[in-house]
Amino acid sequence: MSGHSKWATIKRKKGAADAKRGQLFSKLARAIIVAAREGGPDPEGNTALANAVQKARDNSMPKDNIERAIQRGAGGGDGEAYESVTYEGYGPGGVAILLSILTDNRNRTAADIRHIFTKHGGSLGTPGTVAWQFDRKGIVSVEADGVDEDTLVEVALEGGAEDVGLDGSQWQVVTDPADLMAVRAALDAAGIAYASADVTMIPKTTVEPSEADAGRLLKLMDALEDNDDVQDAWANFDISEEMMEAVAS
Repeated sequence: MSGHSKWATIKRKKGAADAKRGQLFSKLARAIIVAAREGGPDPEGNTALANAVQKARDNSMPKDNIERAIQRGAGGGDGEAYESVTYEGYGPGGVAILLSILTDNRNRTAADIRHIFTKHGGSLGTPGTVAWQFDRKGIVSVEADGVDEDTLVEVALEGGAEDVGLDGSQWQVVTDPADLMAVRAALDAAGIAYASADVTMIPKTTVEPSEADAGRLLKLMDALEDNDDVQDAWANFDISEEMMEAVAS
C-alpha cells in the first residue's frame, strides 16, 4: 500500500473532510450522476453506481441528495455534460501521481491541473506515463486496535478478499473491485467495523521521498484533491505516519 491511504486517514481524523463537506458532496453527486447515466439507475445491476452510492453513504451524504443525483443521471441533463478523464504526472521526489477527473470543461481542467503540478514542484505527464504503475483494487481499511487478526483474515477471505495485510495502524483488506461489496457485507455480518472501503488504485512499487520533498508532495496532493474536478488522486509515495502527522500539524 502507498502512504497516500495513510495521509487520507490522518486528514479524516483531524476533521479536514468535515470542513470541506459541501465540496465533497458535490464530487460524490457528480460520480453518482455519471455512473447512473452510463450504467443505468439500478445499483443492483450497475456496480459503478453501487460503489458510488455506498461511498456517498459512508461520507454521510443525505439520502435525498443521493436519490436526486441518480435521477439526474438517469434522466440526462447535467449528467451528460461531464466527461471522464485520467491525468498522470510526477510529484517532488519522482512520486507517480494518477488522477481521476470528471469535468464539464476539459480545457479549463487541464490548465488548472498543470498549474497545480507546476506550482508545487511537480510535472504533468502524457497518457500512459504512470498508469502502468498501478493496479485497480478494492480496499477495506480496518483499525488494528481491537480486531482479532485470525478472525479478520478468515472472514475477509471467505467473503472473497484476495489478501489481508497490516499497513501501519490499519489492516488493509484487498479485493477485486467486483468483490468489494461482498467483502463489506461479510465484515458487516461478522460485526467487524472498518474505517473505509473503496475502489482505488494500488501502486506496484513505492517511493520514499526525502523529508524536504515530503512536505511539498503532501501540499501538492492536497491542492489536487481540493480541485473541484478531481474525483480521486492516487500516488505511490511511502512516508511514515509520524512524518505525516508532523506535516499535518
